[in-house]
Amino acid sequence: MAEMMQRVVLARRPQGEPVDEDFRLEEAPMPTPGDGEVLVRVTHMSLDPYMRGRMDDAKSYAKPVEIDHTMEGGAVGEVIASNHPNFAPGDFAFGMFGWASHGCLPGKELRKLDPAHGPVTNALGVLGMPGFTGWFGLTEYGKPKAGETLVVAAATGPVGSMVGQMAKQLGLRVVGIAGGADKCKLAKDTFGFDECLDHRAYDDAKALRAALKDVCPNGVDIYFENVAGKVLEAVLPLMNVGGRIPVCGMIAWYNAGALGGNQQGEKDQLPKMWRTILVNRLHVHGFIISDHFDRYPDFLSDAGPRVAGGKIKTVEDIAEGLENAPRAFMNMLKGGNFGKQIVKVAE
Repeated sequence: MAEMMQRVVLARRPQGEPVDEDFRLEEAPMPTPGDGEVLVRVTHMSLDPYMRGRMDDAKSYAKPVEIDHTMEGGAVGEVIASNHPNFAPGDFAFGMFGWASHGCLPGKELRKLDPAHGPVTNALGVLGMPGFTGWFGLTEYGKPKAGETLVVAAATGPVGSMVGQMAKQLGLRVVGIAGGADKCKLAKDTFGFDECLDHRAYDDAKALRAALKDVCPNGVDIYFENVAGKVLEAVLPLMNVGGRIPVCGMIAWYNAGALGGNQQGEKDQLPKMWRTILVNRLHVHGFIISDHFDRYPDFLSDAGPRVAGGKIKTVEDIAEGLENAPRAFMNMLKGGNFGKQIVKVAE
């Protein structure tokens, strides 16, 4: 009998918030590496908000996950077989192996990792796609200047914490928005934010805006957009003339389905928001980080030494077992994670 692996597949498309029945844990034959390919035993996999969008059958920058196919995502693991000259058994690598116990990909699509340079899980968070997303969006489209004020929501996640820490080191005043008092404490005590507001403590955007105004007495120059919803509505009127808004994500809307495209009532806010963008001459720039991986070496050159030297800190929330990935993912979408959400698949 052929050796088997485990994987989590998309069993059906969610209707609103994902539920257990939208996923299925199953066994599949172990892949055999072909010419130039590498077989990896996954030790840790990443969970990220963008994965919710891939579950919808909606037009986007990437194709949706097909029904009965492995949920997509980045992972790290140990090479157990290789037909590529750059990889040997025992090496560690990052690749888009998905929600699975093993993965097989062309060696040219993998990145070799050196455990001596830090935890391999860094490749899933602070020195991986999320950290790069925060760094690139801030530096390229936020265009930070010392003395300015930056607001970032999902402040303790891997993107938000990178944005805030980099901005502080560039001389900005940094205000985070997070879900819960413990996360706000983490933003200030560990990540060094100047202030952090618990969005759950405010009933609506108006109340949150009043609190933001108190901690942003000079207005907001950069709003790094991760969540949309109530936070966007609260921040936008506080933006200064010439302010910048890098648009990275809209997690508050993802569970509406169709990538947030069928929100009820949002159209009523659009004229007001559009006018604010015009009158304050705001620079709003959406970006997809996969378009910019030519800049990844620049990111590693800048952020790598900061992480190694302890200037940029990371917090990981690690769930145990591939079978628990769906529950961890659903919890993350509701803000239940504390730091970068990772699933430990194997030792």
